Order: sequence, then C-alpha cells, then structure tokens
Amino acid sequence: MADGHSWTVTAPVWRAEDSSWHFATIPAGVSDEVDAAVGDLTGGFGSVRVEVTLGGSVWRTSLFPSREHAAYVLPMKKTVRTAEGVGEGDEVRLVLRLVDR
Repeated sequence: MADGHSWTVTAPVWRAEDSSWHFATIPAGVSDEVDAAVGDLTGGFGSVRVEVTLGGSVWRTSLFPSREHAAYVLPMKKTVRTAEGVGEGDEVRLVLRLVDR
C-alpha cells in the first residue's frame, strides 16, 4: 500500500437513514486518487486504512467505498464528533493519510 499519501478535504457530515451512524463523504476526485494509490491492496469490503485529523482529534479508521455516493465514506466516531462539536449537516476539514494495515 502507498503508506504516507495524504489529502486535505472538506466534506459534509450526514447521518445514515434510520441509524445513529454519521459519515463524511470524501470528494469524488480524492476518492479516485485514493483508489489509484492503493490499487488492489484494499481490506474487507474494499476498505482503506487511514489516519484522520479533524481539529485536535487524530484517529485511525477505514474509508469504505459507497456505490450510492460514488466515492469513499468515512465513519465519524461519536467521541470525535462530540470533542470537535460536529453534527449532522456540518462541513468538516479532514486530513486523511494512508496507513498500512
């Protein structure tokens, strides 16, 4: 995997229908660049391991491909949303960095 590649994006936070899960949709152009960087080296369900920075919060998680959004989506942990004062409908600035599994 192309460990170390990074991107800074602005993305809307949304809540999955009938769920408490919140996500941010990674812009299509960046999603394409992530695909090119990782090639066939994805995990289960096509996931891609990343380190994410939002404000003062840094955590490791996975991006997941979404057919509905034609892009990757990032699960937004409740602890991070609370710490950063982020809610549904907010635009967030994220720094994404690829990491090895």
